[in-house]
Amino acid sequence: KYLMLHHLLKLIWKRKSRNMMLSLEILLAFIVVFAIAAFAVRNYQLYQMPIGFAWRDQWSVNIRNAQPIPNDAATYDALKRALLELPEVEKVAFTAMAPYELSRMNAYYSQPDGSHRVESDSLDASDDFFDTMQMTPAQGHWFSKADDAADAIPTVINRRVADKLFPGIPAVGQVFRAAEFNGTPRRYRVSAVVEQFRAHGEYMDPVNLVLPRFVPGDRETAMTIMLRVKPGTPREFESRLSARLKREHNDWSFVISPLSEARKSMHKLQMLPLTIMSVIAAFLLVMVAFGLFGVLWQNTTQRIPEIGLRRALGADAGHIYRQIIAEQMLLSTAAMAVALVLLVQLPLTGVFEEALNWPVFFTAAALSAGVIYLLSLLCSLYPGWRAARLSPTQALHYE
Repeated sequence: KYLMLHHLLKLIWKRKSRNMMLSLEILLAFIVVFAIAAFAVRNYQLYQMPIGFAWRDQWSVNIRNAQPIPNDAATYDALKRALLELPEVEKVAFTAMAPYELSRMNAYYSQPDGSHRVESDSLDASDDFFDTMQMTPAQGHWFSKADDAADAIPTVINRRVADKLFPGIPAVGQVFRAAEFNGTPRRYRVSAVVEQFRAHGEYMDPVNLVLPRFVPGDRETAMTIMLRVKPGTPREFESRLSARLKREHNDWSFVISPLSEARKSMHKLQMLPLTIMSVIAAFLLVMVAFGLFGVLWQNTTQRIPEIGLRRALGADAGHIYRQIIAEQMLLSTAAMAVALVLLVQLPLTGVFEEALNWPVFFTAAALSAGVIYLLSLLCSLYPGWRAARLSPTQALHYE
């Protein structure tokens, strides 16, 4: 077997100028397939992670108004009581924006002395937000009216922020501040820590997140209402909900959406790059397949005298068949080895951070190698069969 491998490598090396372009095509195809495989594997990996909130039986109402709405407790309290009068509504909460929206707000935070500076997404939430979204704290407790007299803004943070702001110590009860703020920096106190809250859903990479307590009149207006409705509430509920909202504030505009619909729209948008990349890769692989098949056909034709001589010396048809396929597999292996040497630099240097972790890299590499090996095998089957069925007499008289 060693002698056979050595012989095949010598044959490939002698035709290195012919094989160079073919190797480059295989290398390029491998890199493209790897990119798609890595994207798909990472999305699958993300989909298995918890998102941190419930989306079933959740509705969002976005308030759209040309003029600023009154930012006072009476307005929000009246709106909440009116919505809870609807038999379908179980919980009502207010927040800056609903899950599965494209918008994001971020800010910089640090410890009171300015150390451990962290950039994080920020999402104001009312006291009932966590119960409405059916969230569970990993540590601590949700903020409530008992925090009205707090000396710092009660805040929920996720595990990523807790580990970065307060490494090695329990985060609950700790104080931090806004790192960039005109005037006196706002102070926050950690009420609870959650493991995850991925507002854009299952295909969102984990991010740093801070959820300060929203108190009407204190800071910015919360323009989104979150509703938890009874299981099985039909879409027709939207008209009754809209009528009830208009009865409260006929001069306001409302955009109502079940979170399940927003989730579907977000998933379609997040899967669009994978779809586009897959179409491009399919065309590329077809082109590579045609090129590979054509080159193998030409190489086999040029080697007919060599094949005839080997047949005359006693090589059987199966041996010739396996040789043609083995040569192509070795050529593909060499091209993929070069590609892997280049690609392995990405997780080593951390260019894509968590998006290309080692499990994703190895799985994508294995899938890509499988695709390239299958393509090489399919393209070499017919040229190998054609070479194997030549009789020694036909091959030695070929011109």
